[in-house]
Amino acid sequence: MHHLDAARDLSAARDLPSIAVVVRTVARAMTGAQGVTFVLREDGNCFYADEDAIAPLWKGQRFPLSTCISGWAMLNDATAVIPDITLDPRIPQAAYRPTFVRSLAMVPVGSPLPVAAIGAYWSRARRPPAAAVAALQQIAALTATAMNRIDLTTAPWAPNFALHPTPAD
Repeated sequence: MHHLDAARDLSAARDLPSIAVVVRTVARAMTGAQGVTFVLREDGNCFYADEDAIAPLWKGQRFPLSTCISGWAMLNDATAVIPDITLDPRIPQAAYRPTFVRSLAMVPVGSPLPVAAIGAYWSRARRPPAAAVAALQQIAALTATAMNRIDLTTAPWAPNFALHPTPAD
């Protein structure tokens, strides 16, 4: 999978569920991660809309923006690179303990007010490869363009999703 494949597939996506499928598939292939999540900013929550992983993570669950790393990435409009989840205070340990995740990278989608995030996860503590983080950032930029192009009401699993969150969120 290549950056051009991601661009082609995201430009062909006509609704939010289609974008989610492309994001999870392309991000996992381009990063070599053992898991990927596509997370939407929904009111004051992070909605884990889709995932592709070696074991279940959080698909379909909602967490307050202020209590998870995807929320941190969206609220700060910044990429988080976490080599060891047990050592980072931004990680809700109880949510991660039952999973395979030991390291991760989380990138915001859309700037300056991110509307989503893409996470990549690995099963051992290590610094995520710079090339994987760069690939996630490229996918996030393409995803933001695709999300701006579509009608976001096409996501039956995210009925409260707002494309343009307010800075007060």
